[in-house]
Amino acid sequence: MRRTSSDSSTLTVHRSVSVSPECIQAFNELKLGKSTKWIIYKISDDWKEIVVEEKSTSPDYNAFREKLLAAKSKDRKGKEGMGGRYAVFDVEYELEGGEGSRSKITFIAWCPDDAPTYPRMMYSSSKDALKRALNGLAAEIQANDPDDIEFENVKSRVSKGR
Repeated sequence: MRRTSSDSSTLTVHRSVSVSPECIQAFNELKLGKSTKWIIYKISDDWKEIVVEEKSTSPDYNAFREKLLAAKSKDRKGKEGMGGRYAVFDVEYELEGGEGSRSKITFIAWCPDDAPTYPRMMYSSSKDALKRALNGLAAEIQANDPDDIEFENVKSRVSKGR
């Protein structure tokens, strides 16, 4: 357990957020079957488990991005506000010089700067548990601003191996 102070109150972060088996199953379907193009994960409303919120076979990145931007989380008092999410997207891109195309399974940790303190802390402190459970990630992006999840920015970072 780690104590973090924010404003005048002290919040306690418990490191007991577990990863639901469905998270790993959905990821393996994306990784092996290639029909799933993306998965959005969230921390359950009781802040105890990471679960699959949605998955899709559509390669429409803009629809995926809009879902991240619209994500909501409740704080410890039940008040809803901007929310964080974890996501996996199978990013496809063309290599420079006409050398063909590639795809990289990319982990995105989305936590907007203007989200409430408690959800931001929980998403930040629980990220590694999910990443460790998902074997086969090729890239990772920490996104705190809508520009961080613009497709061209994601593609540029993924294709450069960052």
